[in-house]
Amino acid sequence: MHLTIVVMMMFLPLLPPQVNEEPVIIVNKATHELSVFEEGNEVFNASAAIGKTSELTPEGQFHVKVKAKEPYYRKKNIPGGTLENPLGTRWIGFDARGTDGRIYGIHGTNRPESIGKSVSAGCIRLQNKDVEKLFDIISLESEVVIVKSNNEMKSIYDSWIRDGLNRLLNPAT
Repeated sequence: MHLTIVVMMMFLPLLPPQVNEEPVIIVNKATHELSVFEEGNEVFNASAAIGKTSELTPEGQFHVKVKAKEPYYRKKNIPGGTLENPLGTRWIGFDARGTDGRIYGIHGTNRPESIGKSVSAGCIRLQNKDVEKLFDIISLESEVVIVKSNNEMKSIYDSWIRDGLNRLLNPAT
């Protein structure tokens, strides 16, 4: 059994990455970019705003827990669908840092000039037209992977796929 795993690990880098059929959202904080990969292909890409500091936008692997159209902004009691609402037209909440998808999210904005910058309190902002498209592509439980990397998005995705296979072959004991 162990010999099989050792042999597989030797040849794993030579194998093409496995393809995940479900959409996967990749956010690269280094490039202020968000992409979606489906069946190994990039099907969506947009510029994004991220946290003012590196620590504000958490890095890691998360899952979409909430999807909302015209989200209500609880902090300042601003109804959805109004120009004053900083969440824009969509909310895609994910479970970072033990939350339930209502604290950290990917959302639109009423400040389109902020896109591509480090300005948020931790969320990932997209242009409203982009978050509306993303909202239609992904589903609840879609994976969200947030990294800070100098690699291209396809390379980040391929690494994520390989790392997932490595986790299956080498479960923590």
